[in-house]
Amino acid sequence: MKFLDQAKIFIQSGAGGNGCISFRREKFIEFGGPDGGDGGRGGDVWAVCVNGLNTLIDFRYQQHVKAKTGGQGAGRNRHGAKGEDAIVKVPVGTQIFDEDGETLIADMTEEGQRVLLARGGNGGFGNLYFVSSVNRAPRRANPGQPAVQRTLWLRLKLIADAGLVGLPNAGKSTFLASTTAAKPKIANYPFTTLHPGLGVVRLADREFVLADIPGLIEGAHEGIGLGDRFLGHVERCRVLLHLVDGTGEDAGRDYRIVRKEIEAYGGGLSDKPEIVALSKVDALDSDRLKKQMQRLKKACGRVPIALSAVSRSGVPEALAALLKVIDSAQEDEEAVTPAKGISRQGGPRAQGDLDDEFEGDLP
Repeated sequence: MKFLDQAKIFIQSGAGGNGCISFRREKFIEFGGPDGGDGGRGGDVWAVCVNGLNTLIDFRYQQHVKAKTGGQGAGRNRHGAKGEDAIVKVPVGTQIFDEDGETLIADMTEEGQRVLLARGGNGGFGNLYFVSSVNRAPRRANPGQPAVQRTLWLRLKLIADAGLVGLPNAGKSTFLASTTAAKPKIANYPFTTLHPGLGVVRLADREFVLADIPGLIEGAHEGIGLGDRFLGHVERCRVLLHLVDGTGEDAGRDYRIVRKEIEAYGGGLSDKPEIVALSKVDALDSDRLKKQMQRLKKACGRVPIALSAVSRSGVPEALAALLKVIDSAQEDEEAVTPAKGISRQGGPRAQGDLDDEFEGDLP
């Protein structure tokens, strides 16, 4: 299955049904009077966060989502049926933006979360509604409200506890394959990884999710190479593991290149906790290893971890350091979590609360 992390869709709610102009025509009833029913309300368009999806590939083949129109009113005071709602199913971690691509409408971070994207139009009143003391036989009815049309952008950002960053061919995919059950493509050339990958690290009785993204090169924020758009998949990570290739010319220079691209990307990535590791140390002699460690230490301002994903030297230390930062971040999040019963932004709410919240934002 091809990985797709961005899609553009067109949504349309259902228009309301028209009201009916009708009069009773029954035998032996002298003054029947009006009996036109109201039109039915059009269907809404909802975004629902579901489990079992990990890409937006479905929206490449279905880019239009339309709810059903409300039924027309009829005689004998029969109201039109409500139009069926349309559901946009998205994977966990999807952000929904308006047509400009910058206005965030919703951030779908929890399974079962529902967000109203377009409200259906109300049905029109039939002529029975307009009966009054001075107008006993009205000959007017309202049309239903029109549908709401919107163009939206969907962007998927993977949800992981830790993320791998570094230059191409720095050993990120090898590290992911060595520590998880994931099977990424591994080869001895740059840009082997073209799409983000996820794996679950099991350390003793603990687990956490590790994300691997394509490598960054100098000028990635300007679109060189694969660009830096894939950095969005590590925005939600609590910690970054920065792998620097020990077989490169200058480990310090390689580290600064990636840090420069992370700072140019923004999104708060430069402020995230970072663990620096020199990879592929099994391919270095002692003198070369010492020089590269000194260069990397000078560039990052801390003592890096020397590891080899092939021989697993230094891998347990790196995983333990990641888990320590993850646990610390979880404790901080729990300390600021609102008390039970208070709804949090992005969490599941009752449908009535959702209606109230988004009523003023919908066109």
